[in-house]
Amino acid sequence: MRGNNIMGIIFSNLHEDLVSELTEVRIMGAVPFGGKYRLIDFPLSNMVNSGINKVGVITKSNYQSIMDHIGTGKAWDLSRKQGGLFMLPPFTNTNEYSNRVTTLNSIRPFLINSTEEYVVISDCDTICNIDYQDVCSKHLENNADITLVYKRDVIPAKLHDPAVFSFDTKGKVIDVLIDSNVTGSCSFYMNMMFIKRELLIELIDKCISKNTLNFKRDIIQGEYKNLNVYGYEFKGFSPVITSMSNYFNANMALMDPEVREDLFNSSRPIYTKVRDDMPTKYGLGSSVKNSLIANGCFIEGEVENCILFKGVHIGKGTKVSNCVIMQDTKIGTDSSLSYVIVDKDVVIKNERTLMGFLSYPVYISKGSVV
Repeated sequence: MRGNNIMGIIFSNLHEDLVSELTEVRIMGAVPFGGKYRLIDFPLSNMVNSGINKVGVITKSNYQSIMDHIGTGKAWDLSRKQGGLFMLPPFTNTNEYSNRVTTLNSIRPFLINSTEEYVVISDCDTICNIDYQDVCSKHLENNADITLVYKRDVIPAKLHDPAVFSFDTKGKVIDVLIDSNVTGSCSFYMNMMFIKRELLIELIDKCISKNTLNFKRDIIQGEYKNLNVYGYEFKGFSPVITSMSNYFNANMALMDPEVREDLFNSSRPIYTKVRDDMPTKYGLGSSVKNSLIANGCFIEGEVENCILFKGVHIGKGTKVSNCVIMQDTKIGTDSSLSYVIVDKDVVIKNERTLMGFLSYPVYISKGSVV
């Protein structure tokens, strides 16, 4: 199928309460990840790599950072005369953006005025590299009305209303459990859906008319018996950001070459806003082990098992291990940091010691002085 017969819808602001420290000054889609990316880069790149050239990004509030990041969509080749990138902020009562159903209803004119036959819907808090053309092929092969992307794994802790599926031998959904007490490995929904645009509008209209406004319960669970609903299993690297420890672990997982090869597949690259910067400088006596270092850094101390974003400065005699240090942070001399997440533009003065733990990393908010 032609990619330009599919449009994308990205929810950029859902589940922000789970990582409120990171989303206090930005929305979920603008959360930095992996040294130079933002979370929205992954669903945007997945859609563009699948040939989708019309994408609507739904925002709710605090969306200045994401507008600054994605701009006109040029980095993703979405700055176009036909199609391209559409920002969909709340122009009326923000209560209309309180859940998926009312949000999709509020962008109903955008859906109606579009000409694409199919819609891909995705959140920003799942980090993966998925080929939606493959999802589309399975959808057509099964003659499905809806195809739901799922993963076979243990449900991440604190996941909002997880949906768990059971399938017949052909992959058709035969049971849906919402927010159940399922333990162990199961097939849980990744909040990615492939559906006909007209069917989506019809289902949203039905929910609004009946005042049944829970997307998972009233559309997925409520309609799977009436429609041909199939699953598509995604088997690649796909952490879900449900807590600060999840966020930390997802970043640390990038140290594994196999994870990097899967997530940053050269045939389906992850695009982001380009910030041209000088190469990183390493001072005399500096030491860097098993770390991802972005451009523009200046390292005079010791760095081990860390992710450093652009413009980070590590002072002399400072030891930094198992840390995620975001853009333009300055760390003074003779300091020690371990299991710390440092947000942007932080200044950590000389002779400071900060230590967290793998399951509870310490977080330093944006612009702080320690």
